Amino acid sequence: MTVEKIWKDNPKLNETEKKKLVKDGLKIYDDIPYYAKNGFESIPKEQWDLFKWAGCYLQKPKEAGYFMMRVNVPSGILTYDQLVTLAEIARDYGRDVYDITTRQAIQFHWLTIEQIPDIFKRLEKVGLSSAGACGDITRNIVGNPLAGIDPNELFDTTPIVKEVYEFFQFNEEFSNLPRKYKMSISTNKNNASNAEINCISFVPALKEIDGKETAGFHLKVGGGLSSAPHLAQTLDVFVLPHQVKEVAIAVTTIFRDFGYREKRHHSRLKFLVADWGVEKFKEVLQKYTGELLPKGTGFEENWNAGYFYGVHPQKQKGLNYVGLSIPVGRLHSKDVFELARIVKRYGNGEIRNCNSQNLILPNIPTANLDALLKEPLLDKFTPVPPKFIGYSVACTGNEYCNLALVETKARMKETASYLDEKLSLDVPVRIHMVGCPNSCGQRAIADIGLQGIKARNEKKELVEAFEIYVGGTLANGGKLNEKLKGKVESPSLHLVLEKFLQHFQEKKLPSEPYLEYVSRVGIEELQNHLNKILETVKAS
Repeated sequence: MTVEKIWKDNPKLNETEKKKLVKDGLKIYDDIPYYAKNGFESIPKEQWDLFKWAGCYLQKPKEAGYFMMRVNVPSGILTYDQLVTLAEIARDYGRDVYDITTRQAIQFHWLTIEQIPDIFKRLEKVGLSSAGACGDITRNIVGNPLAGIDPNELFDTTPIVKEVYEFFQFNEEFSNLPRKYKMSISTNKNNASNAEINCISFVPALKEIDGKETAGFHLKVGGGLSSAPHLAQTLDVFVLPHQVKEVAIAVTTIFRDFGYREKRHHSRLKFLVADWGVEKFKEVLQKYTGELLPKGTGFEENWNAGYFYGVHPQKQKGLNYVGLSIPVGRLHSKDVFELARIVKRYGNGEIRNCNSQNLILPNIPTANLDALLKEPLLDKFTPVPPKFIGYSVACTGNEYCNLALVETKARMKETASYLDEKLSLDVPVRIHMVGCPNSCGQRAIADIGLQGIKARNEKKELVEAFEIYVGGTLANGGKLNEKLKGKVESPSLHLVLEKFLQHFQEKKLPSEPYLEYVSRVGIEELQNHLNKILETVKAS
């Protein structure tokens, strides 16, 4: 079916939109074999951005011709064969770098155009794809990493996620959206899919229909982070499980046809929802779906931020899952091969990615737990991590990303390890580090968000530095963290955070979470304390 591009005559379309009118992003798949045969120099510069639709970005510097590739993993669930294939790609082509993203996907680096066709073949053979992992298109669908085994889910969302994901894969009716488009589907009662920061989210709900309690979803729309973060708003509708695909298509159609295409920084669905309001959005939505039932009762109770550490019983009697810490989400192929061996030996071969950049080993019989927990790899990737390294998140950073202003992965890992040596807390503190305002590391929802910037030092030299934000959460509908004044030069970051968190250690109540501490003491006190630290650091 050919889509009528009702926006095509808008004289204010941005340059990217004009290019997309000429050539759909998914058409890059037709060109890749030629480019692979003839080398990077055969790719016209104006075609570079189209590789996003194939899940690929040119990494830093673009002219060097190395690609990052992101592979979709709906709900983060991987089979043994898929895991081994991904490890082989990292080993054979990706200089051994294997990253877990904050959207449950896998990311490779250092790929060349000549290698990409073979990578596509390997992925396709095991049912994986990088299509739509980047670009103005439906991205990887985030879900409950415990789907199907979760004692805390309303029902198993695996088949629904599969149906919706497969509908949008390579679907040219929806491959020209105004911007990136992020979806989550979960019935975990602890909001494991970070619903409020997605463009569209299906969250668990119950409703009495014809005298019977029925399980389904509430619908949230208009979330997203980056430099202008918005929290998704709930529409007054109840979506039955069989209606999810229809509703997802309808919302995506609204975004495609009515979303803004004039300014790239103002094109996400969140801006349309903010301008229309939820009542108008619901009214337009039902023109596509027909009348939907009004809201029922939400099933969500809290927010676990995607952390599942330790050993836990599954809903299946006699089976368990084990949550492991993967510091800042970075692995190497030997680690992944070893994980594949472990999950096949002790479980059913599955492994699951969390949006906290960590992993879950599912379907472990109780009789196998002791032997599993004695595996040497679990000393490195522990199910009982320290309070800082275990709750740290970092984006790709300027190691590979063209947009990032600072290095993140190594610095976050080093900083968290330092804090674990120096401080002892009875609660974790979630620290997210991002290299630029795009916030792939989800800075705005962290207890402490660290955003990389370039700043002038006392010698007027341009140096790497960080801004500090405090008090983010997605509990109870969510609250974005607040920026404190002051810039911390990168070499001093660990020292400033140590002194800043000593205040928390000294002033907190027993078992008081960081978010409650921030609310209790207030931003003004935290700002005053930070000011004193920065003066001390400057003087030294």
